[in-house]
Formats: sequence, structure tokens, C-alpha cells
Amino acid sequence: MNRLIEPVHKNSENVSLDDTLREFQAYLAKRNLSGSTIVSYLFGVRSFFRHYPELTPDNLQLYKAWLLEHYQPQTVNSRIRSLNAFLRFCQKDREFRLKSLRLQQKTYLDHVISQGDYEYLIRRLKEDGELTFYFIVRFLAATGVRVSELVSLQAEDAAQGFRDIYSKGGKMRRIYIPSGLQRETLSWLASEGRKRGPLFLSHLGTRISVSGVRSQLKAFALRYHLDPQVVYPHSFRHRFAKNFIESGGDLAFLSRLLGHENIETTRIYLRRTSTEQARILDRVVDW
Repeated sequence: MNRLIEPVHKNSENVSLDDTLREFQAYLAKRNLSGSTIVSYLFGVRSFFRHYPELTPDNLQLYKAWLLEHYQPQTVNSRIRSLNAFLRFCQKDREFRLKSLRLQQKTYLDHVISQGDYEYLIRRLKEDGELTFYFIVRFLAATGVRVSELVSLQAEDAAQGFRDIYSKGGKMRRIYIPSGLQRETLSWLASEGRKRGPLFLSHLGTRISVSGVRSQLKAFALRYHLDPQVVYPHSFRHRFAKNFIESGGDLAFLSRLLGHENIETTRIYLRRTSTEQARILDRVVDW
């Protein structure tokens, strides 16, 4: 593998960058990385070699400095992860490994729809007969499902009250549909004469897309004079988690419901939003 560290040129005696990246892609696939992660890693490595022909410690540090000048810290860390994975593939990670940036962690959650705005939104959607999006918002906020998982739900899942989702490594996570929401959903499906197939349909009668959900939610935010920054799919997942914690739910169980690999990721829901913190401060500080 050491030859891959040498300068990479298409016409050189060394293996070409394209050949190297094909080997790297196969290496990543064998480790069960998701398709999107593999694409991201390949892009990150190509980005480095567009700037530097040789993978050396000095060039890595120069590239990191260039990233810091041009990108947000999260993007910089994403590129660093790509290169560190490539260095492991080349068996050079102990010598060349790049350190990720330490991101300052917020002490609050932001861009989470309030309970009041959530209740207002679903009431208006129901009043206006926008039942598909009424149920989309209800499912996001009552199950904690990701939008990519939401669009995969079937009418049959509503009938049985849950859906099992399998992630990489064969891990299974069950998405539970609360009984009240289940009854209401089955009544809606019956009124439309549907018993099977995709649960949520687009205006064309086909399975709704993730982008379709996102864009239509923004349109409803504008229609109902809500802040578009809090009317997006993941905001309702946050709402589910906060309501679950505030109702006395167990953090470890919530972590499993949300499909977090690490419970530390779930601890963010123990925090309050910045708006909530300001409200508490206004109530407490009277001097």
C-alpha cells in the first residue's frame, strides 16, 4: 500500500488516482459504510489531490489550513474524516493522521418548533383539508422517525402499528405508531380506499419524496405565518424527543427509539432551546 502515498499521476509508473480510488471504494464497502459516506470520502480524497500531487504530512497540514480558510468547521471535519479513512487504507494513519477540529458545543437546542406552533400547524392543516401533510407532521412528531424513513412507510405499517427498520450491520429498530394516531390514520386510509402501498402519496399519486416533504413544509410555514427555520422535518423529530423527555421518558429508551448509536447524542434533548432559556431568565431575574 505504501506506493499509494507517492505522487499520483495518470501517466506515471505508479497506480493512477482513479485506480487507487476504486480500491479505496472497495475497501470502504467491505466495512459496510453507507453509500453516502463512501461518496463523501471519495470526494474528500479527490479534493485533496486536486490541490496536492503527493500525500505527505506537510501537504496534509497545508490542505487543512486551506480548508479552514474556505469552509465551516463541520465541513473541515468531514474532509479530515475522509483523509483519515484513506490513510488507514494506505496503512499510514499512525504517521500522518490529521486531528479533527474541536467544535464548541452549544448549551441549547435551536430551530425546534414550539409545542404551541406545532399544535397550531396541525390544526390549520386539518382545517384546510391538507390531510397528507397533517399526517406527515403528526407522524414526524409522534414517532421521532427520520424523513427518509417516513417516506418509506406503508399503509400496512399503520395497520400493524409499527415498522421494523434494519440498518447496516443487521441492527433492527422498531418505529412505534401510537394507538391514537394509528386509529386516526386507518380512518383516513379507509376514507381514501387504501389498504396497501405507500402511506404518503404525492399529488401525482406516487410515493412522496424527501425533497417534496421539505419543500411543501416550507410552503405551509409561509402560508400559516410560521418561522420557516423551525418548520422542517428534523424539527418535529426534535419536538418528539423533547416531549418524550419532558414527559418523564427514559433517555436510554429514547436513544433506541431515535436510532442513535451513542446515548451521548441523545443527551442534547436534556437541554432547553435558547428561547426557553431566555424565558426562564426573564422570569427568574428581577433585579
